[in-house]
Amino acid sequence: MPAPGWGSASPTTSDRDRPAMSDGVKTLVAAELGAARRRSLAILDPLDDDDLSRQHSRLMSPLVWDLAHVANYEELWLLRAAAAHPGVRRDVDHLYDAFRHPRANRPALPLLPPGEARAYAARVRDEVLAVLDRTELDPSVALLDRAFVYGMVIQHEHQHDETMLATRQLMGEAAAPLDVLLPPATGAPAGTLPAEVAVDGGTYVLGTDLEPWAYDNERPAHEVTVGPFRIDTTPVTNERYAEFLAAGGYDDPRWWTPDGWVWRMEAGLEHPEFWRREGDGAWSVLRFGRRLDLPPTEPVQHVCWYEADACARWMGKRLPTEVEWEVAATTGPGGAKRWWPWGEAAATPAHANLGQRHDGPSPVGAYPEGASGWGCHQMMGDVWEWTSSDFAAYPGFAPFPYREYSEVFFGSDHKVLRGGSWATAPSAVRGTFRNWDLPVRRQIFSGFRCARDDGRRS
Repeated sequence: MPAPGWGSASPTTSDRDRPAMSDGVKTLVAAELGAARRRSLAILDPLDDDDLSRQHSRLMSPLVWDLAHVANYEELWLLRAAAAHPGVRRDVDHLYDAFRHPRANRPALPLLPPGEARAYAARVRDEVLAVLDRTELDPSVALLDRAFVYGMVIQHEHQHDETMLATRQLMGEAAAPLDVLLPPATGAPAGTLPAEVAVDGGTYVLGTDLEPWAYDNERPAHEVTVGPFRIDTTPVTNERYAEFLAAGGYDDPRWWTPDGWVWRMEAGLEHPEFWRREGDGAWSVLRFGRRLDLPPTEPVQHVCWYEADACARWMGKRLPTEVEWEVAATTGPGGAKRWWPWGEAAATPAHANLGQRHDGPSPVGAYPEGASGWGCHQMMGDVWEWTSSDFAAYPGFAPFPYREYSEVFFGSDHKVLRGGSWATAPSAVRGTFRNWDLPVRRQIFSGFRCARDDGRRS
């Protein structure tokens, strides 16, 4: 489950041109580690020990587990693996092994209490920074080449930060509001954006061999051929999704896959997670303990793959494949690959709703400077976008540095999401980044945009 690794250092310098080894890389690593930890603690600090220790949903871990797990992961990789350090607390390894203990079972474990978990995380970080200066970023060692292992740990912590935000949202009416850094963004005036854009068919490059902190499932870069298609200019909005509800979309099995219809009936789904019908017939949405009038022009979020797929069918369209999504997000006419939809410059608040600057999606059309080469808006940030694709290996895939990051999840059980959300850190997403989840999951900050075939010649 999740700016390029070097992207926050300069908004104008191409990250691919940065030197692989320098004191500047270590300075950047230390800064990114610090930013991730400050964010983690800021998410947890408003909560008391009881809220940190108990399980708010069987879908999620106790928040105190996430904090100690992040520290243990950092100890495993940045001390023991990268620096041949003896480690800090080998006695807790078994408690924070995500593959040994499913989330539903973690509350029964003898977890470190909040104060001890914070002290453990601080001690690990102190040791990591102490050995960083004398750790050689040897390009002949895959873990250390261009500081890959540090990027992996930084991204891992930010991914758990997003998970912890989802846990806080699942606290329902008792959830504390988030501190946000910026006022709400303003969307495009109604009718000023086309409903969809046309993308030329042809041969494009999927994935990457260049991005220093890209995961194994994004590699290797390879050519793919796609036919011409059309894709929505923006994600599907709350207003449009409400039309699906009003048309009886949740009561008509024609729009649902067989598995999706079974799930819809078993789970009693009637609307997106956290929506509620009010007495006047209008919809409201719960957002971190606050009940708001449903913002009509924001991208819909907290819908599962089955819901997204059904709504797309009702609209006479479909979900894009992940190949189509990446082509629409990272290329333009001519096919040249970009790091971000807008080009090589690092993400800024003018480009995308990333980094928890807001507490939810921004209205569609809010970031014209972030449009892709084809004219697609908000393909980075706001909401993770479901695609129609199963999570699968690229041709030539090799697991690195461990099978459990990607390989064990390959198959038809998991669907691919792309693009990040408002809660995703810029250092934990990019145009080639692949997220994945079960098609029933809706506690994540997920939405979608639609696509359809185009009869033009390639």
